[in-house]
Amino acid sequence: MKNVFVVGMEEHNHEVLLRTPSAEQCRFHGLLPLEELRDDKVDIEEMLAKARRILNDFDGSIDAIVGYWDFPVTLMVPILCEEYGLRSPSLKSVVTCEHKYWSRIEQSKVIDEHPAFALVQLDDTAPPDLDFPMWIKPVKSASSDLAFRVDDERTFDEALDKLRAGIDRIGVPFEQILAHVDLPPEIESVGGRSCLAEAALHGVQVAVEGYVYQGEPVVYSTLDSVDYPGSSAFLCHRYPSELPEEVSRRMAEVAVKVIRQVGLDNTLFSVEFFYDPVEERLDIVEINPRHSQAHAELFELVDGVPNHERMIRLALGQDPALPAGGGEYAVAGQWFHRRFAEDGVPVRVPTDEEVRALEESLPGVSIEIVPELGRPLTDLTAQDSYSFELAKITIGAQDGVEMRAKFERCVEELNFEFEDSNEESAG
Repeated sequence: MKNVFVVGMEEHNHEVLLRTPSAEQCRFHGLLPLEELRDDKVDIEEMLAKARRILNDFDGSIDAIVGYWDFPVTLMVPILCEEYGLRSPSLKSVVTCEHKYWSRIEQSKVIDEHPAFALVQLDDTAPPDLDFPMWIKPVKSASSDLAFRVDDERTFDEALDKLRAGIDRIGVPFEQILAHVDLPPEIESVGGRSCLAEAALHGVQVAVEGYVYQGEPVVYSTLDSVDYPGSSAFLCHRYPSELPEEVSRRMAEVAVKVIRQVGLDNTLFSVEFFYDPVEERLDIVEINPRHSQAHAELFELVDGVPNHERMIRLALGQDPALPAGGGEYAVAGQWFHRRFAEDGVPVRVPTDEEVRALEESLPGVSIEIVPELGRPLTDLTAQDSYSFELAKITIGAQDGVEMRAKFERCVEELNFEFEDSNEESAG
């Protein structure tokens, strides 16, 4: 049996891992609790030292260290793998992807499919070479945290105020990571507490997923990301994409160029795009040097195998290629039931019994309730700047109409109640 250590493993994804074909030859061990890794004041060196103690005290072989979460997991895994002689991407290649400014510089060397961008310090004015509207965000963030669309000088200044107040939460530990990398001078001077301004993009959001095995990038899927109308908040991630095959081919070609440029190897990746069907223009949003755990079950529903299987195979030095199709459903999506408000305190959330009953009445549906009773929504981690997740709903269906109907049924029957600052309730 192979011993696979999973940084930040929690119960739900442990269950998914146990459904992979590789589970027959692997034992999965949690390495560091997810709640500690998501702490607002996470100390990277302290977490690494704790991980080393766990690994050094383990009585058995250490065959792989993996992770499927964003910061800081993606950056800790290559540090630990290098120390223990295990397969992983290099830390430098992962940092190149996740440092938004560095990533844009590398993209601009090999492709034209990216927005105009500029470095912004926390005391700067709006960059003169970019027109409004634009987005401003930290050079390192997670799940759109502290990312703001700004339409004029006033909203730009307001966004910088919010960035100054919150950037240290990820910026400080990110700089701990940067200390492990031999940075080029232009990136070393930027650090982890600067910002990136980018021209606002438009069109439909879509992503390609792939892997790099023995130095060769391979794109194996395309997924759509659908926003709530009039918002930048995700409504769902849908697999497979409904875009024409020609568009998927173009995205794959662009993705392969940038993955080679940043030097990724021994890892899954996803590259997010905006596609404007009117101008037929592609623009990269960001490069993620990992697969999304949120998509693992989508692949299971459609292809019959969770996407975690590829991650395990790569970590063990095995070919990660898997056949498409073979699942129970033709289409799958992860849907997000959201509350659009500044805050709210849940005074009622769906019970476990209610969730189970709803899941049993809707084949192919699994539901995760996000907020806790009595805990302010602002305490939730990894939220965007404009809404809060109430439920993550994974749905398999035979077509998009059936999938949408299942989601609307869930929203209708999941009963949330909130008390806000005005002591009003909303369902």
